[in-house]
This record gives sequence, C-alpha cells and structure tokens, in this order.
Amino acid sequence: MSHAAVCVMSGGMDSAVCAFIAKSKGYEIIALHFDYQQRTMEKERQCFEKLCKDLQVAKKVVINADFIAQIGGNSLTDTSLPIRENGLHHQEIPNSYVPYRNGVFLSIAAAVAQKEQAHDIFIGVVQEDSSGYPDCTQDFIDKINVAIQSGTSEKITIHAPLLHLTKAEIVQQAIRFRVPLEHTWSCYQNQQTPCGVCDSCLLRKKGFQLACATDPIYGEFSGSLKGL
Repeated sequence: MSHAAVCVMSGGMDSAVCAFIAKSKGYEIIALHFDYQQRTMEKERQCFEKLCKDLQVAKKVVINADFIAQIGGNSLTDTSLPIRENGLHHQEIPNSYVPYRNGVFLSIAAAVAQKEQAHDIFIGVVQEDSSGYPDCTQDFIDKINVAIQSGTSEKITIHAPLLHLTKAEIVQQAIRFRVPLEHTWSCYQNQQTPCGVCDSCLLRKKGFQLACATDPIYGEFSGSLKGL
C-alpha cells in the first residue's frame, strides 16, 4: 500500500493522538488493534472502531492476542490482582505493566507492515510521563527498531512521536490535531464510568489540568480524582 503506515491503536488517548499525527503527515492509516482479554477490552474496541471512522483509515486489522492473558502476571488481564490506586508518587513499576506488551505489539506490527508493504509504524508510547514501564523508553524503541529492520526484507521504521512529551503536551497535541477525545478511553478498571484512581486516570487528569483544558470524558469526574 503506497505511503501507508501501520498505527498501533488501543482506543486510548495517546495512540489516538499518534495516529492523527501520522494522518497529518499524509500517511494512509492501517489501524492495528489488539484484544488480549484486558479488563476494558470491549470499551477499548468500541473506541478503536469510532477512531477508525474519524480517521477514515485505509484498513483495519484486529488481532486476537489472548495469549497475553494466558501468560498473565499483570492486573490488566488477571482480575485477582488489584490495580494500583493513587500511586503516581510510587517509584516501583506497577502490576498494570503487561510484560513486554509493546515488544509483542511492535513485532506483530512489523509483520503486518511487511505484508502491506508499509515502511512505517507509529506507536503512542510515552516515556516522560508514564508509570515507568520499561518498554516505553527511548532505549527500547531504538533497539527494537534495529531488530525489526534486521528481521524484515524491507526497511521498516518505528515512529514514537509522543515519546518525550508530557501528558499536558499530549493534550495540547490532541487539541491541535482535533482528535475526538470523546472517542478515547484511559481507565484501567471500568468500562462505563472512569474509576478516577488508577494510574491511567490520574495521568490523564493531570495532563488536562496542566494544559488548562476540559476532558470530554473525565471532566465531570474531576472532583473524585485523587492522588496527583
């Protein structure tokens, strides 16, 4: 597919902004989504479908990645593990970290890109203002980029345009590129009303507060968001 980019899209704010940035650069979007039995899988899928319409994507690819839940070891897929609440000030990596998830996603994205003859992959990983996930770092992106280029027959480049942005700067980018944030979801725990206390909820609220913007999803719940 001429001048196409594979965009890894979860249905969350970061990956949505990343995809809209790719669109602004003139890429045809091949939207890649993973279902891996995460707690908010249905909501994320709904958001993904809406964002695909917003972006007028060239193609959608949805991968069943249930094996991630079979591996386990994280609170997003194992409901017996409590998701950390009000924990942004903690230093340890939370149990919401899905082991090597971005490595798995990018490896599959590379296979999709090669099949579609796309030379670019976009992923919305964030290093500067995240929960310390090891597969959201510049070092990781640099090294997996080398591995993918070594293991594919065509040159494929990973782009992570949000990598060094804060959540506030990501919100500003969302406003700039007119991302329909009402079609995104960030909460780790709930699919109807945001819990307001998981790391992802808190990071999102912090971003909107610092950007002096109103969140169309979380705004009305701001009074119950704690732990910033």
